[in-house]
Amino acid sequence: MSFTFTTRLPLSRQAVDRDHLTRSVPGLFDQLWADAATRVLPIWHGKILLAPRDHTSAVHLALLPPTSLPLSPQDPGLRVYLGRSLPTGLPESAGTRIVAVQLDDADAARLEPDENRWVGLRSVATVLDDRDAGLFTEALGVLNWHASHAHCPRCGAATTVEEGGWVRRCPVDNSQVFPRTDPAVIVLITDADDRILLGSNAMWENNRYSLLAGFVEPGETLESAVIREMFEESGLRVTDPAYVGSQPWPFPASVMCGFTARLADDQQAHDLQPDGAEILALRWFSRQELQDAGEWILLPGPSSIAHAMIERWLGAPLPAATELIRP
Repeated sequence: MSFTFTTRLPLSRQAVDRDHLTRSVPGLFDQLWADAATRVLPIWHGKILLAPRDHTSAVHLALLPPTSLPLSPQDPGLRVYLGRSLPTGLPESAGTRIVAVQLDDADAARLEPDENRWVGLRSVATVLDDRDAGLFTEALGVLNWHASHAHCPRCGAATTVEEGGWVRRCPVDNSQVFPRTDPAVIVLITDADDRILLGSNAMWENNRYSLLAGFVEPGETLESAVIREMFEESGLRVTDPAYVGSQPWPFPASVMCGFTARLADDQQAHDLQPDGAEILALRWFSRQELQDAGEWILLPGPSSIAHAMIERWLGAPLPAATELIRP
């Protein structure tokens, strides 16, 4: 069984010109802060603020003038130039330049002391428009990269931020470190009866299930990773891996590459062998069994590619008990 997505995945949407040439402009952030049209996306512990609802009840990110943020001129913190807004008909005109700013606890409390108003990407991804979903995903991914690459991987020296927040440079050997994304495969496996295989991860409650997934290793194709990872996690050999789509997953720095695959002809569906370390339980589900599962099973939430893949196979919305877990 193979398919392609007919609609864009929640975190795969974007409507921003990343404007990469502007990143190298000298004194970029001084220029942006001097421009009254610039807008800033404040981020605190991976969360953002939503703008007050207008008459349309649309949900938008709170994009603020730079002067409204309680930042120190001497130490404004980490800033990343995200690019130019493209759509018309939004509160910000087309061409508006947008900057993500990483706030510390004190600055976040001064800006908005009610922690309940700060929301995460997974909780709002499906209600944001294309531009805002893309902005939040972009900002979170690059800020997560900064958090893990503050030092040179060669000598350990503290790196400096350049190119509008898109490069870190080692002051010792002048080498550059660029943002990275870790590719992972996520696979919808079917057997001869067109059932799908779902697994329960050791990090989840025992009633949470999703598609099997794993990271691509160096020197490996995506298709090879599908076959290897599925065998490692389930003890089963699969065949005919077919790519169906991808979605950024900045938790912290992945891109999920969706595949379908089928159980190899020489394999028995009941020969399941969860690895016992990452995957604790495996189960085949028919469409009817999944629809009848009720509240005893929790499935991937609507912001994930796994949700879209399962729903596409099911041919119907997932059960109401579906909750957000992992990709």
